[in-house]
Amino acid sequence: MAISPNPRAPAGPARHNGAMTETTVELMARLAEGSMTIGDAEVTLSQEQIRDHIVESLATLDFDGKSVALVVPDATRSVPMGKLLPSVHEALTGRAREVKVLIALGTHQAMSEQAIGKFLGFEPGNIEGTYPGWTVHNHEWWEDGTFADLGTMPAEQVSEYSGGRLQDVPMRVLINKMVVEADVSLVVGPVLPHEVVGMSGGNKYFFPGLSGHDVIDLSHWVGALISSFEMIGTRGITPVRALVNAATERIPGEKYCVAVVTEAGTNELHSVSVGTTVQAWAAASDIAAASHITYLDRPYKKVVSLIPEMYEDVWTVAKGFYKLEPVVEDGGELILYAPHITTISEMHPGLAKIGYHNRDYFVKQWDKFKDHPWGELAHSTHLRGLRTFDPETGEEKNRVTVTLASQVPQDVVESYNLKYMDPADVDVDELAKDPDVLIVPNAGEVLHRLKGQ
Repeated sequence: MAISPNPRAPAGPARHNGAMTETTVELMARLAEGSMTIGDAEVTLSQEQIRDHIVESLATLDFDGKSVALVVPDATRSVPMGKLLPSVHEALTGRAREVKVLIALGTHQAMSEQAIGKFLGFEPGNIEGTYPGWTVHNHEWWEDGTFADLGTMPAEQVSEYSGGRLQDVPMRVLINKMVVEADVSLVVGPVLPHEVVGMSGGNKYFFPGLSGHDVIDLSHWVGALISSFEMIGTRGITPVRALVNAATERIPGEKYCVAVVTEAGTNELHSVSVGTTVQAWAAASDIAAASHITYLDRPYKKVVSLIPEMYEDVWTVAKGFYKLEPVVEDGGELILYAPHITTISEMHPGLAKIGYHNRDYFVKQWDKFKDHPWGELAHSTHLRGLRTFDPETGEEKNRVTVTLASQVPQDVVESYNLKYMDPADVDVDELAKDPDVLIVPNAGEVLHRLKGQ
């Protein structure tokens, strides 16, 4: 039985470049030991460099005669898979007995055959023509038969890993059975600042990428209790990363990773790291922190987040808020400019029941919300940002105004507790003339923070 979470528990490792402790620096260096890395935040790699490094690095790992679950992100992650997978295919051909490509959807919508082909770099419907011997599969998280049961993590461990934020809450560990059935899992994907776990990538592709709801809900709610503002861009083993790593230890077989850092807004790569899912993630995290966190001298009264079309609903559009919330001044406004968006989230209709509210709104009315999916509560508070709720008066105070400029009708937007704006009324060129307005193109990838945060 869950009890009320504790949002004031210790926040875990110190964060970001300027604020990182020596202990965290040493930890990340130790975790990255043994990884094979090429590149850094100051360069981009040629296709020849990418190919040679992947082929040569994977040659040192044991795939001979084994079945492989090749775990990749979906198209909400900006990464040139067409530059990576041909080299992975070359490295595994003649060695791996079987390769199943598994798309780590988390709880996102399934990708169509057309979208899969475009993202992974093969003619839709003809994966055999580009990657002979491979098959590709969406993670069908909506089907009970998708999962293998890896047991239940005791409540005492959940409490320990979460820093005491959750108590008396066991965690059932379900994972896509294709991973359990494989001899080796190989993750291929990017590392970026992330609102729930600190830095994405590595074992996060298993949990929540391929997991059942228990791990998703508990880990995301722990992140929400810390807050996206505090969590995003944090290196080291955050409480959420600790939960994810502990769940991953239950997966049988070897777990390797090709972790990459993209150049923001392009199809180029800064780096490629190969090793275990911990080694490669740790090596890539430091590079991603250097390339994907921008520090500003001052906050802005208004920030306009220009959302790229790879985000297909407000559930994913929210990344344009997470990455920019820290540089909006108190009482300011963040506009999510997404004229292509038509829906909040088809996969999460439960959001309509709760809307978007800050953390205290849920924590201080926990009996009312404790039975709602915690992953949706977490998403809600991540998008609404920081501030307070008074249960006596019912007054909710939010630090910033969140405005959605999309095709979602005004009455729907307002029913979710967001401010509506007609996208036709957003004049980006005119707004850019105002020194108190920050315009951010291709929002959702690069984290913006104030110097000293």
